Amino acid sequence: MSYLLLFLSAFAAATILPFYSEVALVFMLQAGHYPLALWAVATAGNTLGAVVNWLLGRYAAHYSNRDWFPFQRESLARGEAWFKRYGVWSLLLAWMPIGGDALTAVAGFLRVRFMLFLLLVGIGKGARYAVVILAFELAK
Repeated sequence: MSYLLLFLSAFAAATILPFYSEVALVFMLQAGHYPLALWAVATAGNTLGAVVNWLLGRYAAHYSNRDWFPFQRESLARGEAWFKRYGVWSLLLAWMPIGGDALTAVAGFLRVRFMLFLLLVGIGKGARYAVVILAFELAK
């Protein structure tokens, strides 16, 4: 059950919801759960949450001028600027708390190939959780 909660918190953190899955991850590390399993669950949840943003960008971007659209125009503009400057490699930074969600939506809007998106975002998000786990282990 606790792994499901970690998965859901990581998933929510990757969407537009203001949520920080690192808190759940550290709590579970303190409880003695296996770090590699926690890394895999958190990475999978956070990456799949980013897929929601990619889908919004891919299929709902033409609604971006509506009040209910989940991304602010400024966030999307920031994501586009990253893409213009760094290309698809900017997806390695999709873990960033500010702009990361919009970056994944812009990837969908710009029709970045899904498998490439999944690979780059998964690497970046996995690296972030690895750093959190490593920092926790070193602080013990």
